[in-house]
Amino acid sequence: MDGATKRSARGEIGAKSALRVAQASCTGPDRAGTLATRLGPGPFALVCLFVSPDADFAGLTRNSHRAFGGADVLACTTAGEIGQDGYEEGQIIAIGFPCSHFATSTLVIDALDELDEQAVIDRLIQDRMALNQRAPEMQSEFAFLMVDGLSLQEEHLTGVLTAGLGPTPLFGGSAGDGEDFRSTFLSRNGSIRQNAALLALVRSRCPVQVFSLDHMVPGETRMVVTKADPDRRVVQEINAEPAAQEYARLLGKDPNQLSAFTFAAHPVVVRLGDTHHVRSIQRMDENGDLVFFSAIDEGMVLSLADHRDIAEHLDERLSALGAVGKPDHILACDCLLRKIEATQHQRSRQVSDILTRNNVVGFSTYGEQIGALHVNQTLTGVAFYPAMEDV
Repeated sequence: MDGATKRSARGEIGAKSALRVAQASCTGPDRAGTLATRLGPGPFALVCLFVSPDADFAGLTRNSHRAFGGADVLACTTAGEIGQDGYEEGQIIAIGFPCSHFATSTLVIDALDELDEQAVIDRLIQDRMALNQRAPEMQSEFAFLMVDGLSLQEEHLTGVLTAGLGPTPLFGGSAGDGEDFRSTFLSRNGSIRQNAALLALVRSRCPVQVFSLDHMVPGETRMVVTKADPDRRVVQEINAEPAAQEYARLLGKDPNQLSAFTFAAHPVVVRLGDTHHVRSIQRMDENGDLVFFSAIDEGMVLSLADHRDIAEHLDERLSALGAVGKPDHILACDCLLRKIEATQHQRSRQVSDILTRNNVVGFSTYGEQIGALHVNQTLTGVAFYPAMEDV
């Protein structure tokens, strides 16, 4: 009996809540049909699929629109999944939004590097108004974004989206490709896209809370970006020295020892007013330059980050979301680097247990979006609370 069958035998997550969640291993025939059976009867306004890069993405998404009864189906590849057992690999997670509790509108945004800003803003305003008129009795709302994690366009995109969303809170995640960083895919109703984004506008009978958390604290060691290629998110010099060499010196390490584990354990942060935002390093390239996950520019002052214990901080912050009542589910976008850090510090089992205990589902990302910001090394998401009629 494989892991997915065991999960099915125990019952899928969320059988008693408004949101529906199911999962299946990424191998085997008719994955869409299997997930539809485990998700249960509809009708669904929307189904989101978070798909391991090891899956047959084209085959799965081609069959999903029909398998889920004609619901809009948005899908993306992942850098790992968050499911029944917390951090997982080789899985497909299905999130169903039943029509009884949700009304949705979806939008595809293609050619992110040639974005028609005003057209997107106008479309968003029209779609928001239409959805509000269609479901005025549903008082909660949010927008959920899935975006090509290799597009390098997230900062520009979120700025445009927030201009059209008004008071609607936005969160999302950048599609992944495991730890390979070669190609990421998205799909709406079987139509596969790259250099694109998928946006879901959601209204609900359930109270919701959009949030973002990170366990980083700015340290005292500072550095200045003195040469960079912002369009490629590449830093070539720090403190007027070769970037990787200077970063390694500040850590007291040999530049040849820099790895994904180093970057996950030692991110840098930038201060904006009284807040800080992580600027995580993806990799060192063949020139000794540092490639970042998010926007970087010359003159930016960065601080090496200290961090709290990732499991203790996560437990504390997710518990706070239950201060006025425990969420039924939390849909989350969790940075790949958090997963790498948890593994490096032998805390992945504790983190997974906390995610499971709090009914967190979602995927590991190449970056997260919250409002107008594209961020890294965060867990960003939305908590769903019981609707009054379900209490």
